[in-house]
Amino acid sequence: MRATPTVGRWIMNTFASTATIALIAAIAAIAAFGLAGAVLWGGPKAIAPLESINAPFKGLDYRQMPAISRYTARDGTPLAYRHYRSQSTAANATAPRRVVLVHGSSASSRSMHPMAMALLASGFAVDVLDIRGHGDSGQRGHIAYIGQLEHDLADFMQAVPHAGPSTLLGFSAGAGFVLRHAASPQKALFDRYVLLAPFVVQAPTNRPTTQPIDGNRPRWASVGLPRIVALSILNGFGVTRWNDLPVTQFALNAEAAKFLTPRYSYALAANFGTNLDYQGDIRRLPPGVKLIAGVDDELMFSGRYAELFKTAGHAVPVTLAPGANHMGLTLNAPALAVVAAACHD
Repeated sequence: MRATPTVGRWIMNTFASTATIALIAAIAAIAAFGLAGAVLWGGPKAIAPLESINAPFKGLDYRQMPAISRYTARDGTPLAYRHYRSQSTAANATAPRRVVLVHGSSASSRSMHPMAMALLASGFAVDVLDIRGHGDSGQRGHIAYIGQLEHDLADFMQAVPHAGPSTLLGFSAGAGFVLRHAASPQKALFDRYVLLAPFVVQAPTNRPTTQPIDGNRPRWASVGLPRIVALSILNGFGVTRWNDLPVTQFALNAEAAKFLTPRYSYALAANFGTNLDYQGDIRRLPPGVKLIAGVDDELMFSGRYAELFKTAGHAVPVTLAPGANHMGLTLNAPALAVVAAACHD
């Protein structure tokens, strides 16, 4: 008995629907397998030490560095900072401006000691943070969730109040985080912001890792891009259970690895810097933001910062410190004088 045209169409439509469902299921299975593979095996690789970052800290004099102080964050974790007491904080004196320093990637408050001393000598009160996941603040390389660092900074300002005005100053990745904070609803916690050679995620100011500099190929970090992409997709669906996996490995030598943070989890890497929409961050900046970079920076195109901010819709004054490479911006006396002057203005 022949099938009627209606029955035939139904059979064909059913077959087509089944085939479509099967194709979609196959694509979903391949995508899921790809995501799983990227999460499992797409992490950062080993990287050779970068001596332009490691070497400058050898032989620094830490004898005047204050001991670690602590404040309690909202989750009950004691977090570390160092307080440099200004001589002008006597009972009958007006409270000086406080500068709160945020170190760069992998680092801690120790790395900002020369800058803290220079600012102290210029009359500022200075507090240097060990950002959670670094130094003596929590487990190195890890935070509990994206956004925790902003909560920590707000908790610090509440737990360690200051009678005078406050500037937030960050270096490198720390400057990226300062930019992120300055664009946030909590920007009023500080009335001034200073960015030192900021690492701006995916911006043209970052030198490619293969860019030759004086015959070298400087690489400060190995990035597990497949894992980052996979975890970003999963986070978009609210899946955060693998955010503790490492995605960044830093170019530390054996000695530096004793004091610094060798790798970042996805959560820490996603939080300690700008948002992916860095142009939106820049557009939301308040007045009172300044930027300083070294002329000889081997990790950043320092001459591109002014155009980057102007193009994003919020021009900021940019000062280029002569004779300073990336770390030299925090260590060289002439560069430190430029930083102190920017904090005074």
